[in-house]
Formats: sequence, C-alpha cells, structure tokens
Amino acid sequence: MHKATLKIGVAAVLSTLTFVAHAEDVPAAADAGVTPNAGAVIVTGTRSSGIKVENSASPIQVLDAASLQRTGQPDLIQALAQNLPSFTAQAFGGDTANLTLSARLRGLSPNNTLVLINGKRRHGTSNLAVLGGPYQGGAAADLNYIPVSAIDHIEVLQDGAAAQYGSDAIAGVVNIILKSNNHGGTVSATGGGYVDGGGRTADASANIGLEPFADAYLSLTAESKYHGYSDRGGLDPRVVNPANMAAYPGMFQHPDYPHVNHIAGDAQYHLNVMTANFGYDFAPDSQFYTIFTAGRKEARAFENYRLPSRLPKIYPTGFSPKETMKQEDFGLTVGIKGKVAGWNTDLSSTYGRDKAQIGVADSGNVSLFNDTGYTPTVFRAGAFIASQLTTTLETSKEFDVGWAKPLNVAAGIEHRIDKYEIEAGDEASRYKEGSQSYPGFSLTDAGSHRRTNKAAYIDIAGNPIADLTVDVAGRYEHFSDFGNAKVGKLTSRYDFSPAVALRGTFSNGFRAPTLAEEYYSATNVGPTTAFVQLAPNSAGAKLVGVDGLKPERSTNLSLGLVVNPANNVAITLDVYQIKIRDRIVGSGSLYGSGGAVNSPAVTAAIKANGNVLDSTVSQTGINIFSNAVDTRSRGLEFVTTINANYGTAGKVDWSIAANYNKVEVTKVNQAPAQLLPQTLLDKTAISDLETASPKLRVNLGALWKVGSWTVNLREAIYGKASEYGSEDGSVYHLTEIKPKLITDLEVGYKINNAWSVAVGANNLFNIYPNGVNPNLLADQRAAGDNAAVNILPSFSPFGINGGYYYARANYKF
Repeated sequence: MHKATLKIGVAAVLSTLTFVAHAEDVPAAADAGVTPNAGAVIVTGTRSSGIKVENSASPIQVLDAASLQRTGQPDLIQALAQNLPSFTAQAFGGDTANLTLSARLRGLSPNNTLVLINGKRRHGTSNLAVLGGPYQGGAAADLNYIPVSAIDHIEVLQDGAAAQYGSDAIAGVVNIILKSNNHGGTVSATGGGYVDGGGRTADASANIGLEPFADAYLSLTAESKYHGYSDRGGLDPRVVNPANMAAYPGMFQHPDYPHVNHIAGDAQYHLNVMTANFGYDFAPDSQFYTIFTAGRKEARAFENYRLPSRLPKIYPTGFSPKETMKQEDFGLTVGIKGKVAGWNTDLSSTYGRDKAQIGVADSGNVSLFNDTGYTPTVFRAGAFIASQLTTTLETSKEFDVGWAKPLNVAAGIEHRIDKYEIEAGDEASRYKEGSQSYPGFSLTDAGSHRRTNKAAYIDIAGNPIADLTVDVAGRYEHFSDFGNAKVGKLTSRYDFSPAVALRGTFSNGFRAPTLAEEYYSATNVGPTTAFVQLAPNSAGAKLVGVDGLKPERSTNLSLGLVVNPANNVAITLDVYQIKIRDRIVGSGSLYGSGGAVNSPAVTAAIKANGNVLDSTVSQTGINIFSNAVDTRSRGLEFVTTINANYGTAGKVDWSIAANYNKVEVTKVNQAPAQLLPQTLLDKTAISDLETASPKLRVNLGALWKVGSWTVNLREAIYGKASEYGSEDGSVYHLTEIKPKLITDLEVGYKINNAWSVAVGANNLFNIYPNGVNPNLLADQRAAGDNAAVNILPSFSPFGINGGYYYARANYKF
C-alpha cells in the first residue's frame, strides 16, 4: 500500500468491542471464547438490518450498561470519556459553561458529534459555552439529561456520517439505545466525594419495566442527583496587596480570608431526570412507539470575589457573586413503523426544548446603588431557549439482484425547525454596567431566531461478492438561511478470511452553525475586565469586519484493519484524517482598551451593540465566533481485547484501547482590516485547537470475575497537553501538563441474585495536573489580576480535583 495513503486515511476499524466484557447482570456468556458484545446487532452507521457489530463496514464501538455503571460517577459524559480514549470530557468551564459541561470526539468541537436517542436526533442545550478553551462554542446535546440507568447500550460511530444523518456528524455519532424491558427493574444508590474535599455526590436511580397491555412495553427510569462545590484555587492577589489591605480592613473580617475567591472548582447542582420508553406491537411487523425525557437542573457556581470598595454599605467584607441556573429540558418522540407495500417504513416526529434561566445571587448593581441608594442582591439575568422539531420518513427494502446478498435500498426525507431565543434580564440586572459578575442580557442581546431545514437521502448497500461489502450514501439538504448542501459517503469492507478484514470510508460533510453561535450576545465581566460576546450577525460585528457565519465543510478519510487471530482475541487498528474548511471557532481576546495592542473598531462595535461597560475595569474588548481557520486532524485508534478463562481462578477480560490524534491549524483567515494589527486568533486560541487535549490517550483494562467478586482495574495514560496564556496579549507563557497515569479501581460483590455492592475510586492515587506556568501567574499577580486564582489548568483532561472515592449499592428485581 502506498505510504501516503496509509498516512491519511484511516478510521474505519471495528472497535467492535466494549472494553469490559462481562456485565454484572449478564451471565458469563462469558466463556473464554466469547468476544465482548460479539453478536450484538447494531443500528448505527448502516441502514441494513441485522448487521452485527463485528461485521460492520464502519468503525463502531458498543458500550453496555454495566461498563457505563462501573465508571463510578453517575455521569454519562464521564462514563463515555472513561471508556472511549477518543472521547474527552470537559472538567471545568468558565461562567455559565461551568453549569453545563460538554465533551468532544476526536479533538473536534462538541457540535461536530451528533447525538441520537434510539436513532432519533437529540436537541442541543441552550447554554452555549462562550469563554475560551477547547470546548468553546459547544451547544451540543446535554448528555446528563439521560440517566445511565435508563440505557441498554450505546453505539458510538467514530466516522464522518453527515451523508447518513445530516449536519453535526463530522466527527461521529453517539446513539443511545434505551432499555425496553416490560418487567423487572433495578434500583441503585451511589455516594462519593473528592479525597481532598468537596464534590460531595449523592445519586439515586430506579428503572422498572411494565407491560401496560398485551404486546406492549413501558420502561420507566427516574434519577435524582446532587453534586457539591469544590475549590482548588489559590490566593487572589488583590486581597494580599498591601495597598488594598490597608484601604479595606473589612476584608480581614471575611470568614474565609485570605481564601475568599472560590471560582476555581466545580459548580453545585441538583439534577432530577426521568425517561419513558414505550412500544406497542399493534399488528405483525408494526409498532407504535414513543420516547419521553424530562429533567430539571438547579445549579450555581462561584464567581470572582469583589473587594469591599464595590458595595461597602451592603458587603463591608466584600462579596462573591454566584451565577445560578434553573434549566428545564424536555424531549418527546412519537412514531410508527411497519411494512408498507413491502417496504420497512418509519414515520416519526421529535420535539425537544431546553430553557436555561440565568440568575445572579449575592451580588449587586453598583451604578444603580450609587444613583438611587438601592440595589437588589438577586437578579434575573435573562434566559436562553433552544428548541428543535424534527420529522422524518424513512424506508428500506431488500432486492435480489444476483449478488452474494440482497441489495438494500434505503431512503428518507426530513424536515427540521430550529429556534433559539434570548430573553432580556430584569431592569436592575441590565442598568448601566449591570449586576456584578454577570450583567443581565440587554434589549439588544434579546431576540428570537428561527431556521428551517429540508433534507433527503438515499443509501444503497450490498455484497457484490461474498466477502465484499459496499455502502454508498448521498444526501441533499436545504437550509432557509444557508442554501443547499450535497454530501456523500462511500464505505467498503473486504473479509480476506474469518480472521482478517480491511475496511475504509471516504466522505464529505458539513455543519451549519448553531443558531446560538450565530446570535448569542452577552457581556462577560470580571473584577478588572469586561468583554462583550458579539453576535456574528450583529451590527457591531460588521464594524469589526465580521458579517455572519457560513457552514463548515469537511472531508473524511479512513482505513481500518480487523484481526481475530483466535476466538477469544480481537484486534482493530484504524487510521483517519478529517479536514475541516471554514471551521467555526471563538476568537481570542480582541482588545478595545488595556491590551498590548488595541483596536478603535472594537470600542465602536461595543457602543454600536448598546453595551455600557464598567468604568472601573482596566481591560475591555470583544470575543466573536467566525469561520477563522481550516484544520486537519490525523489519528490512529487501536483496540485489543482478550477474554481469558483461568478455571477456578476466574475469568479476566483484558483490554487495550488507544487513540492518537493530532490537530493542526492549516490556515488562519486574515483578520479584517478593522482589527489590524490584532488577529482573530491569538496564541491561546490556536493552542486550544491544537494542543489543549492530549495527542495520546491509552486505556489499559482488566475485568476479573471470580465467584461473587468482580474487580475492575483501569489504567488511563494521558499524553502531554498544553495551552498558551497571556496577561494582556503581549507576552505568552506555555502551561504544560506532563504525561500522567490515572488509576481507576472498583471492587464489587454480589450478595445474592438481587443485591450487589461496590466500592471504588476514580484517580485512586489522587493525581493532579501540573500547575499553571509560574511566569504567567507572576504576570497576573503583578497586574493585580484575579485570574491568578486559577493555579491549576482548567483544560486538564482528567480534571483539577484529584481523586474521587465512592460506594454503590444495586438492587435488581
């Protein structure tokens, strides 16, 4: 094979296996010769029916319910991240992003991974991540509104699939398959916390299967979870500054002095969610089905401490505002499927809505108090609302055309309506510079926006000869605001023997910007900074040379090798390349004042946007989303599993799962003339794309079952990660997290057929990332910048909280 071809293409390997084979609930199907999840029929990445995971022509990984549960934390994002090396989870976010954490696949934006529930498109969160970092711009589906105890298994397609599923599937697809039991159920309770304090977690969930009438199932799941604050920050330089100490003696009366700034840590939240999965076989080969999900989250996160000088009559010792969120998430799918004139037909409609009401507590509006002698301390800053209505008609049929297997023809049409809305804050929250830490959304921020999308696809798959699979898909889409898109995908697999197969894919894809990326507008403030997030479609954006967004375009290549040298050994190796043109990313800090370089157009844009900034801050500017770069991702994925039977010593499922992923910015679009000499992306923004996630990640796993005992050991190796940082955009310092080895361990005991218990640890040896570059902290302290509180890097792929210990009890009936 030509060397260049090897270098670029590569993704399609069969990750056919989950990394742990035997579920606590599953009999040890588990003869030594059984591959984990071998024989599982998949529905993702193919329109043909009855395809088993080991025979897939696309790289699919399947995670069963037990492997998700054994991660310890009752958190679906973390469960996926701990099982899939190519899937990285956000550990910490800035501002409201700390209230809705997200994840990404293969180092791409969270928006490049499509989430499905039982094969139906899931709506995204309304809470857009706007501040810098590798997850900036994320507005994908919030996975934590799906309780782990409701899940039967998850199919993860790690391949470009825009031609099959439409926009958002450049990196891949996560298809969550819910339980469809009509009897029995489970109850689970989990409690834990961080070794060094904080993060107290309590979770209770229950699933029950019912048969409301003959030929029907109703699987109900409910979960309630609490997670407490953590604090891993250092000293705020402002509170140990001699001049401030002399000027504000009230600071010393603060109960936490000098550790008064608690921004560097987890948010606190209460989450209550439920799901209902219903199906009724009303006739042979015909079913009416519905999927319902609902959840409510109440969350709050510490913001930066304010000195007593801000509101001395109300807060004589200073104050720490808190951002609050009351979020309600709802999803409903109703559908009917069966045979119509010999065609397998599925007609469904899915509606999802996510509303996040943003508030500020323990705060105040300084200008309002100075002008009127009164300020509230609790504010309603406004709300985000995102909704999506998707209606699809899909059909497929097999035709005997003289090939080794029948030719499967699938086709479908789809209509989608997306809406995004920002509600203005109350009057006090937006008076002049607004409420401290989070000004209310202004009347110019507020607005309602809508997009419609029509799509049609065709997918033809078959086996011209016995060992060759060919799958060709094409898709046409029309957006009300972007026009037309045409994409296609070619997938093929050849089995040289039962032990060796080669597979590959070539596809192009697209992603329309989310409405949130297009229209989100707000003011992000700190004690010394005020930056406006300008909507790319706004009048202010035009003053800095940005006139809206256009879709991303991608080209995906992959090649995979599948080897099964023995009936208890499975090896897969995938290589891949993903090129994205006009990738949508957040800008770096564009300064209007207080930066090493400032642009008058930035100040003009802020005024045109109707913003009034705090006159006491030392730095002002904007951030904005734009199609700023082209990127290329090249990677390799390797998975090996061995199921070994040691007789009386038990059975062990050994696994190695590795991902190497290198993201390069191949082109940076020239900054508009209005911003020069500033650039759209500074060194920090570039490093967030290229190096903030480790290039290498390896999971080594061993699941040992002997008698009533289960021991699950996982060693996660994280390669180097790094990010540039600067105090004012002049001198940049590189913060580097050295390679780390994180140990997860769980020991479980099955008391009887109903009861089982487990204790475990994520990050058993309490490993922390390397600290923020001391030179950057020194610059921040010299400038009196509260950012110096962040002594641990927020981009750490394994978090900043250290070890988490937990205990769990399960009851099965």
